[in-house]
Amino acid sequence: MIKKLILILFILFFFNSCEDTSIKYSPTYQKDKVIIDKKVYIFGVHPLYNPKHLFEIYQPLVDYLNKNLKDVRIELEASRNYDSFNEKLSLKHFDFALPNPYQTLESLKYGYKVFAKMAGDENFRGIILARKDSDIKSFEDVKGKKISYPASTALAATLLPQYFLYENGIDVNKDIENIYVGSQESALMNIYLKTTDLCATWTQPWEKFKKERPEIANEMKVLWETKSLPNNALVAKEDMPKELVEKISKLILELNTNPEGELILYRINLTHFEKADENTYNIVKDFITDFEQNIREIK
Repeated sequence: MIKKLILILFILFFFNSCEDTSIKYSPTYQKDKVIIDKKVYIFGVHPLYNPKHLFEIYQPLVDYLNKNLKDVRIELEASRNYDSFNEKLSLKHFDFALPNPYQTLESLKYGYKVFAKMAGDENFRGIILARKDSDIKSFEDVKGKKISYPASTALAATLLPQYFLYENGIDVNKDIENIYVGSQESALMNIYLKTTDLCATWTQPWEKFKKERPEIANEMKVLWETKSLPNNALVAKEDMPKELVEKISKLILELNTNPEGELILYRINLTHFEKADENTYNIVKDFITDFEQNIREIK
């Protein structure tokens, strides 16, 4: 009995340890001596993908910044889900972050400033999918169905699809059952497994899913696409050193001018980053106001 208890405690400890999604900082050593204990800044990316995939895609960007920065070190931190990321953002846990446009507007309230954004606004749109063997063909067929989304606050993957359905005669609060499943991959897998009838996501994770899971993606079809909005932003806390923000901004904005940077952008599935400020997201602010007036409070 005691041996079994010890084994259970060990397993719980092991899995709890595995759930830590942040990269831990350690000083650089040479010949067992610390060269310099650099100032550490945390860079948080909203849950575009599960933590493992997010690190695979964004760690090269962080490595590139660290290689070109002196006296400071940037550490990438993933979050288990949207709620976790939103909480960290509200507590100003991140020094730098890549939030979605809705989270960007929220971050301004918490004391962040926009300094750049992802290009390709035409790709920042929602898509609604079903299985190829589904009998859903019209908006009337959507009524009474279950729809999976990554999170209630995901702009491209949830808010845009829900507004699109509203514009096409669907009462999002009464005509359908909305299920928030925590990630883009989960939303897609729910229709594959027939747990839900439809799913909503957006173009970037869908393109990645098609490349990585073609045998599953081949069982799905895109029914509708929504309009687009400004892409994800890069924000920094207002009290960040101005020179550091300018240096990071320059490095990121010039990624597409050198082979190493182009490879980083290829991993992200992005052509380039571009300059932006809070005014860039005024159109998102108007959309959010309209969404909350006509559909539901965002929370």
